[in-house]
Amino acid sequence: MRRWRSLGVVVGLLAAGCAAPGWRDVVFQTSTIDALLAGVYDGDLECGRLRDHGDLGIGTFDGLDGEMVLLDGVVYQVRADGKVYRPEPSMRTPFATVCRFEPQSSFDISAGSDFAVVQKLIDDVMPNQNIFIAIRITGRFHSMRTRSVPRQSRPYPPLHQVTQHQPEFEMRDVSGTIVGFRSPAYVKGINVPGYHLHFITDDRSRGGHILSLEVAAARCEVDPLYRFFLRLPESDTGFAETDLTRDRSRELQDVELGRDRPNY
Repeated sequence: MRRWRSLGVVVGLLAAGCAAPGWRDVVFQTSTIDALLAGVYDGDLECGRLRDHGDLGIGTFDGLDGEMVLLDGVVYQVRADGKVYRPEPSMRTPFATVCRFEPQSSFDISAGSDFAVVQKLIDDVMPNQNIFIAIRITGRFHSMRTRSVPRQSRPYPPLHQVTQHQPEFEMRDVSGTIVGFRSPAYVKGINVPGYHLHFITDDRSRGGHILSLEVAAARCEVDPLYRFFLRLPESDTGFAETDLTRDRSRELQDVELGRDRPNY
């Protein structure tokens, strides 16, 4: 049984004849967003092993202990105090998405652009909404509003309850890097459809999950990704007992929007 679980789920890799040598043009993901929304927070994959599959990405940590930024092959942890830490390679993640970043297009983003404008610019450059896009934006920002999540204890509450009390951080005139993905609509329940981006400052001191922003001057690089590898938890993390039949779309919107979320 364990042998079969360790195989995970492969989408689009068998046609390549092997398990994606070098993990190029591949989105690698461990667990699913709906499992995280349901409160499956126990880490199942070590960060050291996660880096074998990519050098850019986002996710979280064992016990939901902050936001992950994987940049240039280095894993950073933005904890609930808003500060950035360097976790040990043995630290485990319950959910993460990474890739081997090889940008195919780049463009400048003009001053005053907000989150919606940035997304439209990327959509204009990468109009195919049915593939994954890896994103890296470097520059200066007039404002950057982020959040992180505090470490949770058992019994774990669902994620939308955690984020109702999440710490949020307002940064002004800050330089740094945005990393993340635009995912297609059909991955609903597996990943976050649309944009999911995290931020880290140039001095690696602050960051988090992006809620809003305003650009001062920035450059965006994008990498289209045509293959998707989903690894499911191998250990007894609660994944097997979790009800994943529910539609958690509203919970996900609640989590993504932060304090701007609508009242349901």
